[in-house]
Amino acid sequence: MCRRFWLISAYSFAHFLVDFACAFLVFRNILQAPDKHFCVLLYNFCAFAMQMPLGILADKWNRNAGLAIFGCLLVSVAYGFVSLPIVATVVVGMGNALFHIGGGVDVLNVSEKKLGALGVFVSPGALGIYFGAMLGKGNEVSSFPILLALVGVAGVIFVAHKMQGGGYPKNAVFSLEGVFSSKILFAVACLFLVVCLRSYVGLRLSFPWKGVGYWGVIWVCAVVLGKTAGGFLADRFGMRGTLFFSLGVAALLFLFPQTPLLGVMAVLLFNMTMPITLFGMAKLFPGAKGFSFGLLTFALFLGFVPVHLGQGPLTAAWPFALAAALSLVLLALGLRNLKA
Repeated sequence: MCRRFWLISAYSFAHFLVDFACAFLVFRNILQAPDKHFCVLLYNFCAFAMQMPLGILADKWNRNAGLAIFGCLLVSVAYGFVSLPIVATVVVGMGNALFHIGGGVDVLNVSEKKLGALGVFVSPGALGIYFGAMLGKGNEVSSFPILLALVGVAGVIFVAHKMQGGGYPKNAVFSLEGVFSSKILFAVACLFLVVCLRSYVGLRLSFPWKGVGYWGVIWVCAVVLGKTAGGFLADRFGMRGTLFFSLGVAALLFLFPQTPLLGVMAVLLFNMTMPITLFGMAKLFPGAKGFSFGLLTFALFLGFVPVHLGQGPLTAAWPFALAAALSLVLLALGLRNLKA
C-alpha cells in the first residue's frame, strides 16, 4: 500500500508539472507564432487525439513508466525548438500524450477496483494548466527551472516504479475480444459523448465574475477538488449514487450563474464524474486500458474543435444546466451494467 502511495503521488505531481510546462510553452512561445491558430490545433491533436493510437502501444508494450518518463523528457526537449514553433508544438504535444498514457495506465493498474487513486492522478492537471498559462503570459519567469523539474520528476517516477518490485501490476494481455457487442458499443458511445460534452462545455463556460479578484483561482481549485472528490465518493457510495448526486445538483446550481459561490459549487460537482468516466471506460476494455484512456482523450479533442473554430464563451445559464442533465442520463445508461 505504501509503495503504491508513492507511485501515485509521483505520477500526480508529474501530471501537474507536465501540464504546467506544456501550458507555459504554449502561452510563452507557440501563441506568439505567426501561424498560432494552426499550432494550437496541432498541439491539441498531438496531445489528445494521439493518445488513442499511443494507448494501443502502451497496452502491447507493457512499459507504462517508460512511456511516462519519455513523455516528461520529450516535453523538456520541446523547449529547445522554440525558434521552430511547429516542431516545438509537435514535440511538446507528443510528450504530453506519452506521459498521460503511461501514467494513466499505470494508475489504472495499481488502483484495481478503486477510483480514488484515479481522481488524485487526473486532478492536478487543471492546476498545472492554469498556473502554466498565467506565468507563460509574462516574461519574468525563466524556463530553466521547469526543465530541471521535468528531468527530476522523470527520475522520481523511475524510483517510485522500482519500489514496486515484483508485485507491480502489469497490463492485461492486449485484447478487444467482446467489446464489439451492441451492449458494450452502446455503453462506449454514451461515455464518449459525455466527455465530448464535458470538453465543449468546459471550454465555453464563462461567468461574469470569473475574472474578478481571486475567483479564477477558486474556480480552478473547484475543478481540482471535484475530480479528486469524485473518485473517493464513488468508492464510498458507488458510481451511480455519486453521478446522480453530483450532476443532478450541478444542473440546478448552473441555473444561478450570477452567484459566484453557487457557480463554483456547480463546477466542482460537474467535474466529479471525470474519474468515474475513465474508470467505466477502462472496465469496458479490460484488455486495452490504454486504448480506453486514449479514446476518451480523443473525445476531449473533438469537444475542443468547434470552440477553436470560433464558438465563443456562453453566458446563458440553461445550456450548462442542460449539459449536466444530459451527462447524467448518458452516464447512467453507459454505466448501468458496471459496478465500482
